[in-house]
Amino acid sequence: MKEEKFKEVFIFVAGATPQIITETLYALVTKEPPVYPDEIFVITTSTGKKAIEDAFFERRIFEEFKKEYGIPEIPLTKDSILVIKNAFGEELQDIRDKEDNTLAGNFITSFIRDKAKDTRSRLHCSLAGGRKTMGFYLGSALQLFGRPWDRLYHVLVSQEFESNPEFFYKPKLNKIIKARRSDGEIIELNTDNAKIELAELPFIRLGSKIEFHGKEFEELVEEGQKEIDIAMLQPVLQVNLRERTVMVGSHTVEMIPVHLMIYTAFLRQKTEHCKYPERLYCLECIDCFPVLIDFSSRQALEKMAEDYKKIYWGQPFKAEDLKEKWRDGIGIESLRQYITKINKAIKDEIDERYLPFCQISSFKIYGATRYGIRIEKTKIKINE
Repeated sequence: MKEEKFKEVFIFVAGATPQIITETLYALVTKEPPVYPDEIFVITTSTGKKAIEDAFFERRIFEEFKKEYGIPEIPLTKDSILVIKNAFGEELQDIRDKEDNTLAGNFITSFIRDKAKDTRSRLHCSLAGGRKTMGFYLGSALQLFGRPWDRLYHVLVSQEFESNPEFFYKPKLNKIIKARRSDGEIIELNTDNAKIELAELPFIRLGSKIEFHGKEFEELVEEGQKEIDIAMLQPVLQVNLRERTVMVGSHTVEMIPVHLMIYTAFLRQKTEHCKYPERLYCLECIDCFPVLIDFSSRQALEKMAEDYKKIYWGQPFKAEDLKEKWRDGIGIESLRQYITKINKAIKDEIDERYLPFCQISSFKIYGATRYGIRIEKTKIKINE
């Protein structure tokens, strides 16, 4: 079966030096194999927009570049230029203060997030242009939402040609261009001596590991950091009802059906009865933890028996036998005994450092003892 071709999406951040666009394109279309863009987007300010339009649409440098290298149609139009705006819809002239930086970060992050939703596309992002913070935000956004096939680049140009207003790419035939040295002297440069190299930068990809909910850049970073902190302390806890196992990280605990049913009931307290569903993290909250009398009723047993049926899939009479045995619900003393045995089974099999998060713990609050499992609700997976 023929592999489906990616839609190649080139994304730049640019300031007053539009050269980085053609320099990056030059490096990509002259590599082996060449990469040609299907879409191009340039994130910039109103000042950068003016410089880009002047160079590429007024001076027609872009057309010369395409013609000289026989490049297929490159979709760079005025609509490809995206200008960062403030809350009033006014275009930013430059990025100078904290508010401007925040606007740029949110704009770039939102744009990358949106583009990364298309699994048929591959993003080629260049850090070379714009203010340094714009490059930082572009790289960070790709870390948050990039996929394994996305790419991050920095274009490296010979120092004497870097940011030269007359140099946009290395022409096939040598040209003489002028440059001003640091002492003010005007010199002539041969473009044959120019070097343009594209460095592909490795980056950590979090998009497939974390389900982000925030919208603004700072929120997303805070969210990502919390997920990393939790991941370092807490493994994924996965219940497989049919297999009668609990997996904690790489450790597997086999449980007898009634123990697995009760343990799963405590887990469902976190996933289905959270008092604050809008909160992404449980942290120290234990407000969903029940007192044992809540689990000892006939109603609670009826609910738990639904999981018992799944454990004994194909043998529905087992759940009926259970309910017949405990007509008024599982007694409190029996629940305490089961909890002790469940905790021992977990202690015998998993890493000691995970015990505080995975065992059923008790907490005395206002004279009542509540029971629950401390693991984060987002770390719980129940396979039915």
